[in-house]
Amino acid sequence: MATGSGNGTPLATVFGGSGFIGRYVVRALARRGFRVRAAVRRPELAGHLQPMGDVGQIHAVQANLRYADSVARALEGASVAVNLVGILHETGRQSFEAIHAVGAGVVAEAARQAGAGAVVQISAIGADAGSPSKYARSKAAGEAAVRADFPGAVIMRPSVVFGSEDEFFNRFAALARLAPALPLIGGGNTRFQPVYVGDVAEAVARAVEGGAAAGDAYELGGPDIMTLRQVFEFVLEVTERRRLLIPLSFILARMQAAILQQLPRPLLTVDQVRLLEHDNVVSEAARDAGRTLEGLGIAPRTVRAIAPEYLERFRKTGQFRSTST
Repeated sequence: MATGSGNGTPLATVFGGSGFIGRYVVRALARRGFRVRAAVRRPELAGHLQPMGDVGQIHAVQANLRYADSVARALEGASVAVNLVGILHETGRQSFEAIHAVGAGVVAEAARQAGAGAVVQISAIGADAGSPSKYARSKAAGEAAVRADFPGAVIMRPSVVFGSEDEFFNRFAALARLAPALPLIGGGNTRFQPVYVGDVAEAVARAVEGGAAAGDAYELGGPDIMTLRQVFEFVLEVTERRRLLIPLSFILARMQAAILQQLPRPLLTVDQVRLLEHDNVVSEAARDAGRTLEGLGIAPRTVRAIAPEYLERFRKTGQFRSTST
């Protein structure tokens, strides 16, 4: 475990601690005895974190990766920095470059200056400086920036993360409730390896405690590899709905996304279509080197063990299974 300061209990600053992955990371660290400082843009909205630890163990502070001073303040006295901040689409000044690339570097530099003993950076499978996707390029740039300032940082690259608050299965289930058909972009052949958010949090916690090799990048995927078609079929099965699955070429998908990305909460963006042109699964190199959940001693949980419990609310009968044929 990283050594702390102050009262002798190690302090971990978790950037993005109130978000989907963040709340699980905060809980995992609190259970290990860390004091946790959740660095978020809106600390008044992070009250849900406090019951995850003892009185005074978890505290939210204001920080924005676009403002280096706020990041430095959030890391004062911290022995660990965890950066979970990420966006799925760009809005105004919240660009991929500003958040994933520059912001990650700001955290790493501030952690080094604060004398932190460990940094864990959440990236993504598919992070690639040569990718046609701005999202993937920015994730790769963020990894490079972190390593430049903190060479011993551990990088975590999850596949799509699922859990009760996810933007993956929940989004498709919501779409299936309203739409008569679901689009199989690129024929629905893109492969995913959904990873449970609790397993991602456990991987981060183990890295913080020194259970991961410093400077390495770990690829996090669950036991299930599913094509987009299989994801849709699973969602329809669990929610007891019948919908047409219509193949849609990448070209047509990009044309539709150019329109849909203009919505306040885009259903699909051109950049997301570009991401779908490549599989999102753990590489053979990572498996061979043990840079996986299993390599960290974690037995990943399956989609069927977790997702049906929170997707049942999308059934016509809610949590009650229909008895009709």
